Order: sequence, then C-alpha cells, then structure tokens
Amino acid sequence: MVQTATAAVFTFIVIFFLDRNFRVLPNALHEYLPTHHAGTVVTDITLTTCSSLNLFSSCKLDPAVWHRIDKELYLNKGMFSSAYLHVQRKREEELTAEDKVVVDVSVGRLDPSVAEEEKKGKWTGKGQQEHGGKGEDDGKEIREGKWESRPGGLWVKRSNKRGVSDSKDAVTGVDVLFGDDAVEARPGWSFTGTALLLDAGSGVPPAHVTIRRGPEEKPYQPAPKIGENGRFKIVQLADLHLSTGVGRCRDALPEDWNGGKCEADPRTLDFVAKVLEEERPNLVVLSGDQVNGGTAPDAQTAIFKYAQLLIKHKIPYVSIFGNHDDEGSMSRSAQMDLIEKLPYSLSKAGPLDVDGVGNYYIEVLARGSSGHSAITVYLLDTHSYSPNERKYPGYDWIKKSQIDWFRSTAQGLKKKHKEYTHHHMDVAFIHIPLPEYVSPNLTLVGDWKEPSTAPAYNSGFYDALVEEGVVMVSCGHDHVNEYCALSRAEDGTPALWMCHAGAAGFGGYAGYGGFHRKIRVFDFDMNEARITTWKRVEYGPDADSRIEELMLVDAGKVVAPPAVEEQGEEGEGQQWQPGPPPPPQQPQQKQQK
Repeated sequence: MVQTATAAVFTFIVIFFLDRNFRVLPNALHEYLPTHHAGTVVTDITLTTCSSLNLFSSCKLDPAVWHRIDKELYLNKGMFSSAYLHVQRKREEELTAEDKVVVDVSVGRLDPSVAEEEKKGKWTGKGQQEHGGKGEDDGKEIREGKWESRPGGLWVKRSNKRGVSDSKDAVTGVDVLFGDDAVEARPGWSFTGTALLLDAGSGVPPAHVTIRRGPEEKPYQPAPKIGENGRFKIVQLADLHLSTGVGRCRDALPEDWNGGKCEADPRTLDFVAKVLEEERPNLVVLSGDQVNGGTAPDAQTAIFKYAQLLIKHKIPYVSIFGNHDDEGSMSRSAQMDLIEKLPYSLSKAGPLDVDGVGNYYIEVLARGSSGHSAITVYLLDTHSYSPNERKYPGYDWIKKSQIDWFRSTAQGLKKKHKEYTHHHMDVAFIHIPLPEYVSPNLTLVGDWKEPSTAPAYNSGFYDALVEEGVVMVSCGHDHVNEYCALSRAEDGTPALWMCHAGAAGFGGYAGYGGFHRKIRVFDFDMNEARITTWKRVEYGPDADSRIEELMLVDAGKVVAPPAVEEQGEEGEGQQWQPGPPPPPQQPQQKQQK
C-alpha cells in the first residue's frame, strides 16, 4: 500500500513537471493542475485616444479581440478628448503556439530595458553590459525578452515560452486607479511604473496602471471573536467622504492648519489611522458615505483608500452605504461586489429579495472554542433620497421587506443565542437616522447641532428594534450631530440607545458653529455584559482623550445615564438633557448633506 502511494505521488510529480514544461496533458486534464489559471491570461495591452473634433478618431477596437477597461482615463473631464485602456485576453486552453502572454508591464518615457541593464551593470545603449559578467540573476528568467512600446508611455513584455501561461509571472488582470495617492487593496495586485503619459491637465487625477499576476487570490476574512479578556471593541467610521485624488477640505478647523493647505483625504486617513492605532479595535463599522460621489468619479479608487488602511492594520470591517456612495461611477451592487472580495472585509450584499444592498448581520463569537455567538451586529441599507419628494420630502426610509427580514432573522437566531452562557447582545448600524432620533421624550447625551434629516415617513423600524431586543443603534449622515439619545418604554424603563457618530471625513461639510471631526468607539465588556461608548476628536486639547464616555448597557440591559451634573466652569461636566428642542432649520446647509 505504501509502495503504491509512493509510486502514485512520484508519477504525479513527474507528470506535473513534464506538463509544465512540455504540455503533455490534454487541456481537459491540464485545467485541474494546481498551476492552471482558472480565468484568462493577458496577451496584449494598448491605449487608444480619440477626439470629438476628429471624426476619424475612435476609442473603439474590435470587441471580438479587445476588451476595453470601462474607465475613461480623463475621468470625463477632457473638453474634447477621451482615452481608454484595452486588453487582449484568452483562456489558457485557447492559446496557440503563436500567442504571446504578457509577463511584465511598465509605464514611463524610456524603454524599461535601460533601468534593467543599469540595475545589472552598466548600460551601453544597446541592451548589453560593458563587462563580460551576466549581472545579478533576479530569478525571473521567464520575463526575459524585448519590451514593446504602446501609446501613453505603456510598455509590455510578452513571451511564448512553454509554460509561460502557468507561470507566476503571467499577467492575468489589468486595471486603472486614479491619483498619486491611489493605493491597491486587492491581494496579488500592484502598480507598475509611473502614471500614464496623458495630456490630461492639472485638474484630472493621473491614471495609474495596476496589474495582477497569477490566479485571483482568496482574501483573508477572519471571523470576529471576543478576546480572552472578555472584551471586544468596535470603531464606527461615519461619513469619510473620500475622493478620487486627495480631495478638498470643507469647513476644516483650524483654518490655518498646515499653513492653510488642507487636503481632505490625507487628513481624514491620518485621523483614522491615529484612532486605530490608539484604540486597537476588533471590528470597524463603516456606516455610509465612505465615497463622496461628487468628487469621486472613480469610486473604486476611493474605496481602496480606507480598505488598504484597515488591511494594513489587520482589522476586520463591515460596511453599508449612504446617500453619496453611489453618486459617482459605481452602483451599490457593483461596489459591494468589489468590497466583498477584499481582505478583512466581512461585508455582504444581503438577500436579493430584500430592498437595498447591504442588509446583513455578522456574529461575534464567544471566547474559547464553543463557537457560540456573543454579539450580533445588524447592518441595514437606509437608501438615499425620498421616492416621493412631494408627499415625504427629504430622505428615504427602511422598507417593509427589510423590517420583515430583520424580524425573521432575529427571531430565528434567538434559540441559538440562548446557548451562550452569558448575556448575548444585539446592536445595529444604519446611515440615515430614524424618525425617533428626534422624539420629544428622549434623554440626550452630547451635542445636537444641526436639524435632523430623519425621513418624513416612519416605516416602524424603531419598534422592530425594541421588540427584538436590540439595545443600541448608531447612525451617521448628520455630520455635526454627535449625541446618544435614550428612548423609554411606556412604563418609563430605558428602551433603546440611539447614537450619532459625528463625521470623520474632511471631504464632507461641518460648520454649525465650529465642529471638529469625530469618531465613535463602542467597548463591549462581556464579563459584565456592558457596553460603553466614547468619542475621539481630530484636533484640540482633547485629541488624545476619550470624550463623553457613557455607559449604554449594563448586565445586558439598557441603562439610563446618571442624574444631571451641576455645570461648573465652561467645559466641565457632561450634560444629560431630557428632550431638547431641535436646532433651528438652516435649509442651505441642510442641502449639503
């Protein structure tokens, strides 16, 4: 038996190496080898430019031969010009002996051979070294060959050597991202060379080519779990408003920060990175308007900015959409399809028969090996603008299909949650606040600075949350509202905490009397079945401190805050206020949400 197994392994290894070098197996069998690329390989890349002033120019190539990457390289900002990147691609089994596979890509004004030879030895201008040595062996023999020039400073190197389509150097994906601050977030992808050489003008973020080698990698997406100390921390990032390119700061304080030069996305991401490094959360919730649609003609570029930061810090994250995310180049469905495939992303599109994109839940597992859920986090799509502006002006509402899904899901999980020997807790995150956020009988903790933009139509989701035992819901959307409000049942007992996160992003509005960007933190102590929240501020004397630390839940039950503190000197104490009136309406500012 051992001899038979050894012989089988030896035979497989021999066939594996023979097929890799000489393709001895038929395609039907070759497809099952581990080196086979299940998708396609790229056989050529080119760039086309066209002008509306030249009737004979065209950015279209034969669609039977070329696939056009659906990103206009001037981001539709060229007055008369357009440009597109095109790739030829084939399935491995369709390759002929004459087909060449792209094994390297670069962008620049000079033939990349110059840099390659300079790296090995001394460039003579003839692609050779002056000395007789071979130079450094970079271990990439398959990439040896001639660089071929393409428009836009694009250079490709192709090979038809045996086994090239199976090699780790074979290019299997090509894409474009925009801006010199662009980053890659997908495993196996990397930028190549400089920006494409296009006469785009200063107002257009430069286009950068990014490529993938080998098969698409499965992303690492770890299940969130309570720490061995019984703690779990969630950071809520609300309203990042990221752009294509660095973006422009709005209502930034102080006005003379960095000499008055304020780039929105770098400042936003620096703030986020600081909070991540200091708070060390176990999960990040992105609660909508990650992308600032009006300044993000390539939403993918904006998405990768926050994703790469979270991947770098190895923090799992979930996301939902706001009213601005899909105002640019990508629909909600397309964005979620992209986000679902990124490392550390636990985001889901949710059921197709439920309104919206991003109605789902995740379970935070208990410590140890029991596999039981300790916390359930519900996330729901609050959509965008009212579908009936005349009757219900303003913003959309959570639909009946979503509420039905939530109820059936919560009820279906209850039996399983009872297996957890401690208090199981349910929380929820949305983008647009519920109408109950402005009820007159609330106990308020924190600042309510701007008029609420809760939908005019109340679909009843608040009642579903309370009836299914959710203890806390948190939203974004109203950038400078940063309060938590406690609602009560008819008998006066605490029912549900409803929190605003305050906006983190400098690409969105602020104003309303001087607002410094905020990030909200939720700390779960499962030893005590307790949830505590606080905020972090981007600038000022409290930038390194917790602000308005507040206990929301204790022993698994919603709790009221302490009695109103006597206010001392300015800035001392915290205000617990019952049912304050809403701020006066400011229509011009309200339209900028």
